[in-house]
Amino acid sequence: MTAPSQVDPVFLARRRWARVGWIYGTLLFIGTLFIGTLYVAFITSLKDDPLEQPFRFLFPQLSPRNWAAAWQLGQAGARDPWLGGFAPGAEVPFTVTYFVPEGREAIPPEVRIPRRKPGAGLGAVREGPYAADYAEVSPVEEVARRPGTYRGQAGTFVRYRFTVRYVGDGPRIERLPADLEVPRGQRFVEATLAPNRIERRGRVASWDNLTPGFLGYVFHNYVRVFREARSLSTGESLFWRWTLNSFYIAFFTVIGNLLFGSMAGYALARLRFPGRHALFLFMLFSMMVPFQVIFISNYLVLRDGIFGLTRLFGLETLLNHPWGVIVPGIVGSSSVFIMKQFFESIPKEIEEAALIDGATPFQTFFRVVLPISTPALGALTILTFQGSWNSFFWPLVVLTSPQDVFTLPVGLLAFRQAYGVAGDWGLILAGAFLSMIPIVVLFVVFQRYFVEGVSFSGLKG
Repeated sequence: MTAPSQVDPVFLARRRWARVGWIYGTLLFIGTLFIGTLYVAFITSLKDDPLEQPFRFLFPQLSPRNWAAAWQLGQAGARDPWLGGFAPGAEVPFTVTYFVPEGREAIPPEVRIPRRKPGAGLGAVREGPYAADYAEVSPVEEVARRPGTYRGQAGTFVRYRFTVRYVGDGPRIERLPADLEVPRGQRFVEATLAPNRIERRGRVASWDNLTPGFLGYVFHNYVRVFREARSLSTGESLFWRWTLNSFYIAFFTVIGNLLFGSMAGYALARLRFPGRHALFLFMLFSMMVPFQVIFISNYLVLRDGIFGLTRLFGLETLLNHPWGVIVPGIVGSSSVFIMKQFFESIPKEIEEAALIDGATPFQTFFRVVLPISTPALGALTILTFQGSWNSFFWPLVVLTSPQDVFTLPVGLLAFRQAYGVAGDWGLILAGAFLSMIPIVVLFVVFQRYFVEGVSFSGLKG
């Protein structure tokens, strides 16, 4: 048997690097798997048809040529190259090229500005001005013709040009939809801006918006999230309202957990009083009870306005009110546990020095202990904000109507019910990605505190 001192050091070094390679390779594979899924979901949210088969990684919204065209058309339509539109005084030039097979006569396309709803779901019930009521299309002119082959077939490429004008005065309109129809046999080749759909066996090229602007074209579904879903009573963007509701609830939930969680954690960690250990055990037990077990009793309490106390503030009930979500989560046993574990890691000599200087327990807590508890408070802020922001079950129970009181996760469910049945998943994907941004920003800003806080607090034990 070979003694440990006689093992070849080169072999040990190779084995160590092989283990490192396996570990990093596994982590890289897992990371690529998750990031790849996220990337596919993101580019899918940019497509006109997220359900297209086969799946394409290159599509018109990723073409720089279309970006430039969307910018120029948005400028021509409403002097807004970012979001586009159709405003009084607009003159929108547009060119389109068709391939005419040999032996057929080239016939100019028929241009129509349809009275088309902005989309399915909430967009289908929304009433507003239509571009068709103010748009005038100039006669279609042939501007160029050249012989050539298209997909192995000989024929002629014919380019046409027309202009869409805004006639008279009127409101600024968000969209300028258009349909171009040609006789059977002629094939669409290219246009100033790639169409959103080719329908009726290639006879009709359809655009949702001839003047989208850069953002309105590339991030079409993201713009729809804010524009289409509007409150039927106030006309306000529902997505903005849901986002503000989520921020409002998350803000007060974080404040409540920081304040009450740190005070309770400090009391359990430092103060000596009868029943302290029993109280801590009861708190640990409450962490093991699923929320679904107590949600009916919580619901009844909120329905009655917390035993009628909310009548003092003019509220008969807390149902369909943001505080109906905030109150049950304003302090959690996990927050108390995290802060208690952190406070126990602080040397007692610091607090004893403050007491010798004449500080009261409240002064010691607020002026000495809390200022050095930034890592734990940062970690608790991230965990509480994430939990409140993504909370779905309890807001779904408490916030039922009107849609203006929904939080973002509940609102996304409303999107799914309104648009998913019509197969319009692009808007739902865009809303889900937008809802993720605050959590990512918060984690990037506070990640240092998060790592330090977790290492010092309960997870360390």
